[in-house]
Amino acid sequence: MLFHDRRQAGQLLAAKLMPYADRPEVLVLALPRGGVAVGVEVAEALKAQLDVFVVRKLGVPGHEELGLGAVASGGIRTLNESVIQDQRISTEVIESISASEWQELPTCALRTRRAAP
Repeated sequence: MLFHDRRQAGQLLAAKLMPYADRPEVLVLALPRGGVAVGVEVAEALKAQLDVFVVRKLGVPGHEELGLGAVASGGIRTLNESVIQDQRISTEVIESISASEWQELPTCALRTRRAAP
């Protein structure tokens, strides 16, 4: 294992980012679950604001572990065109999956707030 835990990983990352310390324009973005623990350490060390960027993977039907894209807080959606073409996924299917995952974002954000340190 490279790090003892995520806190240590955040501390080591923060040490490398110290040139950004005490700069009011710096914002640390953390992804839920493991990234929040790392982000907390970085934000504290840099004296920067921390925000959580909630993301939901758009899984290929029948192979949900394969991502065709993602939706995120702030109204962001990104698509992996090569996966979409390789898997021959229709626009209708993409829209349906996206709509379902958009609905899950508020629930994920709430869970993240409850779990954040």
